Amino acid sequence: MSIQVKGAALKSRQEFVEREYGHGSWEKILDQLSEADSNELRAGIIASRWYPFDLSDRLDKAIVATLGKGSRQVFEAIGARSARTNLTGSPKGFLSPGDPQRLLTLTDKIYGFYYDIGRGTYQAAGPNSGAITTFDAETFSETDCLTLIGWYREALTMCGAKKVRMVEVSYRARGVPHCRYEIVWD
Repeated sequence: MSIQVKGAALKSRQEFVEREYGHGSWEKILDQLSEADSNELRAGIIASRWYPFDLSDRLDKAIVATLGKGSRQVFEAIGARSARTNLTGSPKGFLSPGDPQRLLTLTDKIYGFYYDIGRGTYQAAGPNSGAITTFDAETFSETDCLTLIGWYREALTMCGAKKVRMVEVSYRARGVPHCRYEIVWD
């Protein structure tokens, strides 16, 4: 069985595309996908449903090719949108205004909210720094990692962190067994 992602992640991509690129932009993306993929997404994305990671990856590639002009940086903005949208909804218990470290201690629960296979850990390095590591994901992509960076930057900002800097220092696609992100904020 391959990894699956919550519909909330796909829905945040749709909302971002429609808001940032205007009317008809989502349809342009769907037109770049296979008939099966576009039909599934046109049927309506259900935030609480699990979808194949591979579908999410194909959607990401279509977004990069169609709207991102080849730049994958658009996914940090999508991650930020996802945090704003999803953290004001059902998982708002993840937010802890005034205490960014508490949010980060919930990394494994946050990971489980979006993915059905794998886990995330957090290790504090100081009062305003630490590292997130993800393990055991069967699939991964650069765009998904950029979305994660954008999500955590925005979520930490929502908790009161200032000038959040997050860098991926270890990436599975480069042959290591996990992805690791270092985080520092003011």
